[in-house]
Amino acid sequence: MRKVLLATAVAVPAMLAAQAVLAKDIVDTAVAAGSFNTLVAAVQAAGLVETLKGPGPFTVFAPTDEAFAALPAGTVDELLKPENKDQLVAILTYHVVPGKVMASDAAGKTAELTTVQGGTLAVDGTGTGVTVQGASVTMADVAADNGVIHVIDKVILPSS
Repeated sequence: MRKVLLATAVAVPAMLAAQAVLAKDIVDTAVAAGSFNTLVAAVQAAGLVETLKGPGPFTVFAPTDEAFAALPAGTVDELLKPENKDQLVAILTYHVVPGKVMASDAAGKTAELTTVQGGTLAVDGTGTGVTVQGASVTMADVAADNGVIHVIDKVILPSS
């Protein structure tokens, strides 16, 4: 009996530690995916890492590296400069909605979502897929511990 209790006392903390290591927030999930290197670099340059590692929940419409590459030449480099941090923060927070919005919430309807930046995003789920401000959701409902990521094919820009 003593050996069983000792084994349990050792195994349970190890199991809990393993689960904690497997837990991934929005940032860790994006890093692990491997297709959001530009987004992650931008989040770091904007000083938003700790925010997106926070409790949330957040819904992030995440442009892929290809989406960033489709911007006019030099745009990303300019945005990553320290003197353009405010503009970068505005663009990135325009891709984030407070709360957890799943793809099923948009199915068959249209909606306006208020972003962390303060603007609104037009979501359209009435077609064969979901679009957000004209960007197509290419992968929906990527779960993170503090929210959800929806992969989009364009960088969406707030209106000035």
